Amino acid sequence: MRAAILHEIGQDTLEVRDDVEAVGFGPGKVRVRLRAAGLCHSDLSAMSGVLPQPAPFVPGHEGAGDVIETGEGVTGVAVGDRVVLCWMPPCGSCPHCLRGQTQLCVASLRRLGSAGFRQGGTEVFGFYSTGTFAEELVVPADSVIVLPADLPYELAALIGCGVTTGLGAAVNTARVEPGSSVAVIGAGGVGIAAVQGARICGAARITVVDPVESRRKRALGFGATDAIGPEELRATAKGVSGGGYDYVFEAVGRSATVRAAYDAARRGGAVVVIGAGAQEDLVQFSMGELFFNEKRLLPSMYGGGDIRRTTARAIELWRAGRLDLAGMITHRVELAGVNEAIAQMRSGEALRTVITLG
Repeated sequence: MRAAILHEIGQDTLEVRDDVEAVGFGPGKVRVRLRAAGLCHSDLSAMSGVLPQPAPFVPGHEGAGDVIETGEGVTGVAVGDRVVLCWMPPCGSCPHCLRGQTQLCVASLRRLGSAGFRQGGTEVFGFYSTGTFAEELVVPADSVIVLPADLPYELAALIGCGVTTGLGAAVNTARVEPGSSVAVIGAGGVGIAAVQGARICGAARITVVDPVESRRKRALGFGATDAIGPEELRATAKGVSGGGYDYVFEAVGRSATVRAAYDAARRGGAVVVIGAGAQEDLVQFSMGELFFNEKRLLPSMYGGGDIRRTTARAIELWRAGRLDLAGMITHRVELAGVNEAIAQMRSGEALRTVITLG
């Protein structure tokens, strides 16, 4: 089968090969024929080494397709089911899961050391035990979520990470109040999902902050009331009632933008950190300002709630016409064009590129 492989961390491009095999099928596993995959900025972060991932590996963690084989003991999913990949499935029994914070479950991280593919005589990993830039993959049954048959594959792929992460940050983590003021730093896929989540919650003002003019203009079509460049944020925030925004979402994953988000929030406001950044990238606050301003720092991982519930919520909002998934797809490529898609994301040209896999 075909798959795109990064051979060494730090390389800029992937090699698309047709001699790759999905391995590891057995009890408790399912084989998925992928139909669509979304390119997320986290894939680029893994390629560059910002996010830890052993190489060689097949990138991609947003993906949807059909179950074509189930292993012994698999329940809850059957051959023919349409599914979306879940790159960090909860175990259901750890302390985090038992508290209802399933998004914090790290049990699946033990799987990162197991190869999901083979190319020639070389073992190849899948990004976060998935690897959706491939025509097929084998994953534990808990790594797929069954979808309704009327949800198109390319829309379903986006729900696998970017949409649930941004939407969930607004709905689950921040619980944006009706009539509130919101700023979103970063107008990529996750940021636009956060914009839509804030709009769905009833925010009165939603300011998008991004250095790329085309991305700022695009955000207005998803519910942003205004869009500005990063250099305008400080002055704009001071003009908001209360001297800052009620909620500021950071969807970039850098210490500088987290600091800018904190400064743009009003006293008593919330700073919601969605972007996945590097371990060594430190952000600094003084003890005095933390105490005096009482601004809440709210990191939000994978939507800040139960991923299956957030997925179901996203689907219902899409059906009701309140969540625009199709509009988030600005580019489509086949697997052979994956490096073109990577270049489009790096330049800011693409909001979300979907890779069609048959």
